[in-house]
Amino acid sequence: MALDVFGARAAHPVLGTADRLTPARAQALLFSRDDLIKAGHTERGLRALVAEKRLIRVRRGRYVHADDWAVLWNDERHLLDVIAAHRNSSSPGLVFWGPSAAVLHGLPLYRWRPLHVHAVVSGARHTRARARLMLHDVTVGPADVTDVDGIRCTVIDRTVLDLLCGASAEVGLSAADAALRAEAVQRHGQNPERAQAWRARMNNRSSRTHVRGIRAARELIDFADGRAQLPGESVSRLQLLRLGYRRVPLQTPVHGPDGEEFWLDFAFPRSRAFGEFDGQGKYRDPRLRGGRHIEDVVLAEKHREDIVRGVTGWRTVRWSTPHIRTADALGARLHAFGIRPPT
Repeated sequence: MALDVFGARAAHPVLGTADRLTPARAQALLFSRDDLIKAGHTERGLRALVAEKRLIRVRRGRYVHADDWAVLWNDERHLLDVIAAHRNSSSPGLVFWGPSAAVLHGLPLYRWRPLHVHAVVSGARHTRARARLMLHDVTVGPADVTDVDGIRCTVIDRTVLDLLCGASAEVGLSAADAALRAEAVQRHGQNPERAQAWRARMNNRSSRTHVRGIRAARELIDFADGRAQLPGESVSRLQLLRLGYRRVPLQTPVHGPDGEEFWLDFAFPRSRAFGEFDGQGKYRDPRLRGGRHIEDVVLAEKHREDIVRGVTGWRTVRWSTPHIRTADALGARLHAFGIRPPT
């Protein structure tokens, strides 16, 4: 009897946690064609599993269980695609670049799942695509190449700058905030010296880079703030900037009467209000709910808001992904709740 691939995956409990999927954990989700054939599956059986959408073909000879695929975020799916491309490449392997390097470093790709895996190959004369693999004609020196769990890619600083120059501002800032957070933020507080060192290093790198988009990249490096804990918070900051809010206070602490400690995403002192970005994932994604029911999450949020309002006298305005798709959409949301625009 053929090995049940669904039973086989039970030996690799890589999901079921709020942590982002790492390359090491992601590798356990991928089945190779050869392993499945050796386990007793036939070519016809594999085609049937794919046709029935019980098995997802990520890349030639590489598969993932459909139930696992369904709960992955876009950047996690791209991570699987990158790992599959790595396994299918000849030694010493590709050097992954741009968004494909970003997912190896655990950086978010805000609402973006690239159609291609992106890599650079020494000696490539021009950018070209084949089999959903985009090979780029860019210069990457040895010092800009690192190894993440056995997979080569550009170092994180180079990766962030490439995204700031080549991707949307939303994607670039989300990645920069995440990189700065990993380096300079503990819990909700940012270490000023470490943040300054990160900006100095990134600005030095950008000063030696002369590509399209570098001017906007430099502005976003200065605007980056590691206290943004989610990509949606980074994009909220970007839209607020476009609305004229220069520096909105972030992660404001509020202490409850029983020793509780709450941190509010944004503060609008002139309007005596806090702002909170609410990603739908924390309600819909079981991994982010930590095993709690949706009702329990909602009740906990209400209890939190009651305490904050009772202690500070400030109300809390919430918004979600649809409200940050444009600056005007977020501005309309704030206006509807009486948030006074900047003067």
